[in-house]
Amino acid sequence: MNRREFMKTSTGCAAYAALGMAFPGMFKKADAAKASGDILAMNETTQAVAAGNLDEAERRINSMLAGDVDAWQIHLSLFAVVQRVLNPPYINPHLPKMYAIDRYFIPYLKSDEISALVRLEISECTRRPKLEELPQNKKFSSTVSFKDCEAAIGDQDWEKATVLLAAFHARNGGVQLARRLILLGSGYLDRTLGHSISCTAFILLEMLARPSQDPWPVLAPLAYYFCRGRLYRTPVLRKSIGPYSNEALHHYLLQASSGRGIVNLHHTITVYALEHVRQFFSREEYGHLISRWIEFMGKKEVRPVDMNRRVVEPADDYGRFYRLFSRLEPEPVVQSLAGLMTSPQGRRQLSRFLIKAVCGQYQGNYNAHNLTGLGSALWMVEQFWNQPPIAENALYQYIDFFFGDLKSKA
Repeated sequence: MNRREFMKTSTGCAAYAALGMAFPGMFKKADAAKASGDILAMNETTQAVAAGNLDEAERRINSMLAGDVDAWQIHLSLFAVVQRVLNPPYINPHLPKMYAIDRYFIPYLKSDEISALVRLEISECTRRPKLEELPQNKKFSSTVSFKDCEAAIGDQDWEKATVLLAAFHARNGGVQLARRLILLGSGYLDRTLGHSISCTAFILLEMLARPSQDPWPVLAPLAYYFCRGRLYRTPVLRKSIGPYSNEALHHYLLQASSGRGIVNLHHTITVYALEHVRQFFSREEYGHLISRWIEFMGKKEVRPVDMNRRVVEPADDYGRFYRLFSRLEPEPVVQSLAGLMTSPQGRRQLSRFLIKAVCGQYQGNYNAHNLTGLGSALWMVEQFWNQPPIAENALYQYIDFFFGDLKSKA
């Protein structure tokens, strides 16, 4: 089974890794002993992550990788524990969102490059506190409505809210639950800096990628987040000023990718999330979501990045690119990558180089936005490569933020 085939069957593999069940057809009988050992090792790694024991987690992953365990299988096995990772003092589920977005990096990486990303995940998730594990010991009527869920959230009863969300999911399905929770989150973009949509959307997408798995590990932390934030009232659908022309949308995308720092980066991350879930919504609902995003940006100035156009060769060799990247100067890095945008092969190389470089700079302590922001920047490049001001703005906005974060820790 090659990597692309493995990605297509990730739902089954995730269940195998997390629950210790044999994945049909994946192993020959002669491999059963090794498979059993791999399952045990992954379970022990998950336990180390949950306990905050980084030395043990690193020892386990080193042993598995040395034994030819696929790094992506290790990633998949972390699903349940990652959902409980907290990021105080913030209530936003930054790490579960980061984990979900990491899925989109895999097609750009070679097999032997995935382990650096998984090591980063394990380090970040292990060193942070975890939400208590909520047992599944209550059931509500299958006639639960989403209004019942909102009422429990309004009462800040996260245990009851979790059970009600699970009942709603069982009756209506994951897509309908995702649709309702994202519409609920749309009323709170200013208060949550966009996380009520961006975190919710990607975490639910990861849940939907695993239809054979119990959604409980996702629902409990999301209920906790919505309760902590008091995000309990779905807004009336806003009449959008759309349908938006391509010209208007390009204006708002350029606005989103304008400006430096974490607040401006969230404008880009939010639309990145919205575009990944737009298939769940009617035209009217999606117009409402886009209108909310536009309001969230406010009257921010549209400002294409004004770079000092030095002659910088395109990044055609990773070693040379990484040396340039390591200088932590955004302009020459963006210029070296801009030369790759015009072809699919160039954009794949751009994405691979950036993912590798971000992982290569890791020293054991990252802001989760260093990866979520990377996801949004690469998406902007892939979607709007033929609109250079948008793509270059998004690259600059992210790289400038990332370098600033690294310098603040130096």
